[in-house]
Order: sequence, then structure tokens, then C-alpha cells
Amino acid sequence: MKSTTQQLKKLKEKYLTGSVVKLLAMDDLQAPPAGTIGIIKGVDDIGDILVDWENGSHLNLIYGQDKWEVIK
Repeated sequence: MKSTTQQLKKLKEKYLTGSVVKLLAMDDLQAPPAGTIGIIKGVDDIGDILVDWENGSHLNLIYGQDKWEVIK
């Protein structure tokens, strides 16, 4: 996702550092399994959501492509 400054600001406000997410679907061979829990570490300058997954993965969520839910 190529973000405008305003879109990026909204993502950073919505997906706060420390929020807990549950992965629903990710189209990537290295993706954690659906249901994996992770903690948001931030949003980068292109709008990817940085996550530390409970299985040790650090694969980013891509807004508009991957599916997840915020649980905390």
C-alpha cells in the first residue's frame, strides 16, 4: 500500500504500538498460521503494520491485503 501522509497518520492512530492482533489470513508462504497472536510494534513509512508474532516471526501485515483483528 502506498500511503499518503493522511492515510499513514490514520493507520498509526488506529494500529497503536502494543495492540494485540490475531492473524486471520495472510497470503505468504512464510506466514504464521491463522489464529497466531502478535503484538503491534508500529506502522512503517509505507503503511505496513510491524508485528512480533508469538511464534517468533516478524512478518509485517499489509493493510488491504492481509486479514487480522485487533483483540486488545
